[in-house]
Amino acid sequence: MNLTFSAYQARAHSTAVYPSRYWEYPFIGLAGEVGELCNQVKKIIRDDGGMDDPTQLTNSRRAKIQDEVGDVLWYVAEVCSSLGLSLEAVAAANLEKLAERARTNSIHGDNRR
Repeated sequence: MNLTFSAYQARAHSTAVYPSRYWEYPFIGLAGEVGELCNQVKKIIRDDGGMDDPTQLTNSRRAKIQDEVGDVLWYVAEVCSSLGLSLEAVAAANLEKLAERARTNSIHGDNRR
């Protein structure tokens, strides 16, 4: 399936079931989902003995990580929707910013505009 950020954002928003007056809800949800994603990495260390090569993840662990990344993406889209931002525009602006940093050899460190 070929899916644009705009289409994803619209479809994600159509599944939102929280009261819209609570614009901060997706921010809180995003924090929780990032925590769940980090817990999967923690479990790689604790349960899987850690690993130097992430391509060696078990299919089960990879599926759990994919599920959590999907949840993070949903909340990122909802954060954008709650602020009236286009996920597509945010993604494009971020790539432009990173390309400029790469061009000026300043992609590392804390380089805020």
